[in-house]
Amino acid sequence: MRIDLVTDTYAPDVNGVAMTLGRLVQGLKARGHLVHVLRASERGGVCVPGETAMPSLSLPIYHEVKIGLPSVDRFRSRWMRKRPDVVYIATESPMGASAAKAARALEIPVVMGFHTNFHQYMKNYNFSGLENAAVNYLRKLHNQARLTVVPTEEMFISLSELGFERLAVMGRGVDVVLFDPGKRDVSLRQSWGVWRDEVVFGVVGRLAREKNLITVLSLYTRLQREFPDCGMKMVVVGDGPMMSGLRSEFPDAVFCGARSGEDLARHYAGMDVLLFASETETFGNVLLEGMASGLATVSYRYAASADVVLNGVNGLQAEKGDIEGFYAAMCRLLQDAELVRRLGEQGRQTVRFRTWDAVCDRFEEILASVACEENGAGCARSPCGAVLECRTVFLSDIHLGTKDSKADECRRFLKHIRAEKIVLVGDIVDAWALSRGSRWRRRHMRFIRTLLKKMEQEDVEVLYLRGNHDDVLERFLPFALGRLHIAKEYVHGAADGRRYLCVHGDGFDAISTNHRWLAVLGSLGYDVLLMVNRLYNRYRVWCGKEYYSVSRAIKGKVKSAVNFIGKYEEQLQNLAVKRQCEGIIAGHVHHPADAMVGDIRYLNCGDWVETMSAVVEYADGRMETLLYKDFMKRLAYGECCGSGTTGKNAEPEAAARVPADGTK
Repeated sequence: MRIDLVTDTYAPDVNGVAMTLGRLVQGLKARGHLVHVLRASERGGVCVPGETAMPSLSLPIYHEVKIGLPSVDRFRSRWMRKRPDVVYIATESPMGASAAKAARALEIPVVMGFHTNFHQYMKNYNFSGLENAAVNYLRKLHNQARLTVVPTEEMFISLSELGFERLAVMGRGVDVVLFDPGKRDVSLRQSWGVWRDEVVFGVVGRLAREKNLITVLSLYTRLQREFPDCGMKMVVVGDGPMMSGLRSEFPDAVFCGARSGEDLARHYAGMDVLLFASETETFGNVLLEGMASGLATVSYRYAASADVVLNGVNGLQAEKGDIEGFYAAMCRLLQDAELVRRLGEQGRQTVRFRTWDAVCDRFEEILASVACEENGAGCARSPCGAVLECRTVFLSDIHLGTKDSKADECRRFLKHIRAEKIVLVGDIVDAWALSRGSRWRRRHMRFIRTLLKKMEQEDVEVLYLRGNHDDVLERFLPFALGRLHIAKEYVHGAADGRRYLCVHGDGFDAISTNHRWLAVLGSLGYDVLLMVNRLYNRYRVWCGKEYYSVSRAIKGKVKSAVNFIGKYEEQLQNLAVKRQCEGIIAGHVHHPADAMVGDIRYLNCGDWVETMSAVVEYADGRMETLLYKDFMKRLAYGECCGSGTTGKNAEPEAAARVPADGTK
């Protein structure tokens, strides 16, 4: 799969969310997935491959924390060029919300992670009145996602009661090789002022209000006062906005600053008891790390503690908010060294099988199920080897050389098609636009290279029928070079014996045929309409709405355009009768169709500017009009065996599966 991960925090940031995301990304990459991280800031100003720095601001009271800014246009631009199978949004900042809007507008499935209880932070920062508003914001944002991933069953129940929908549980892991009691370092303990068998209490985490640090350090001060003869030491590992204030208020504690990797593991192993008094955690990775390091733990019974700790067996617990119960547990461990040892050993045994590999397997399963279920808008990487087996593919009106050409989507369509012949039914290259100064883009060349590879590596025959926008080819007709043939029209013999006349159809457009200057003027007007369409849909993306084709809607409602299509089909029917054919395959009007006109079956390939459609012939001669969106959904569900639903007895109904469009 191709996965884009959106987050405000990522390595080298030191916090539980950044650490968890780093492990998940590492695990997905090891499993062969393409993962790109869109983060709120660069790594120290350096751009790292596989990451994109997005606009952000630092919090005024907490400069280490970056808040991503709304970036709908940047997300949409990237995902139109490199469409992911699924987007994972880890943080609910304005950047995360804008990513959800852009993905929704492009019909890319979104999975969100509930990594932080932001709504509970309100009272810690004197904004208690905004807690309900924060819950409403989070609920609305998460309920727009296909799935929200939570770390515990307790969180699942809690959010469900708040009205959050479509929740899935994915736990957390711990590296038991990195966090090991064998890394206990006597010299490190001595640097803390621990020379005998003093009990070392430790706190690990961000030094911020929501971590309840003043409470736990105050309990330690009380412990010193009530048990003056017992040796003890408090060690604080971490950094944050409260560092200077805590140093001044609790001078007896040892503040080690932020640590990571092996250094962090040594600091864990040097402690005896881990105190985890935070009341706002969604999980609490430090609890698992402390248990893996062989420490006795004291924690409130919720989040990770409720998930892994059995009170008195592998740790001690107090009910959430019960300060006296927490203090009683600290007193108990201070006076019972054997209990400290036993809880530490049992704690490590408890978490030794909670590996990150198992968590990554679960994460991969969640993302794959969502991508498979909802990737109808197009898979960047469809299931390995997924192809649609067919005999012939008919494409029309790709308009290479114009800004609105969906060349990448058409190329992706062809990559998952295995056919003997590709018939290009005109207007593949837009010479009119190029002559007006339009730019030939890299995606247009990628499409040409895909065709050439098909011819060279799969022995596909390519037949190019000239249209009106590429009428410059008229002077070279007929032309043949290897497996490439260029002609004006072509009679296709289907596998069931039917004959289909293939022609672009501009010959039945009186304006294109007799008034070229008016046709060019109409083409310019169409370009303006497409430009308006682009601008309007940027606004819709900003509003979180899906794509809507203004040009198609206008053309579908203009009576003259509808009448033109009806007469156009009748004229093509008459030509097919004259050529003694049972059907006709055309393009030109940007209106995909599959219908019976009199006794003639009329098929129109549509276009690759708005509707993105094609006509395919299967091995038994059945014809089907395929929309790109439906085709990619078929691949996502594994239905790629060429089982078209359009057959001899389904010709009239087939037209109902393609959208009404207008003329160009």
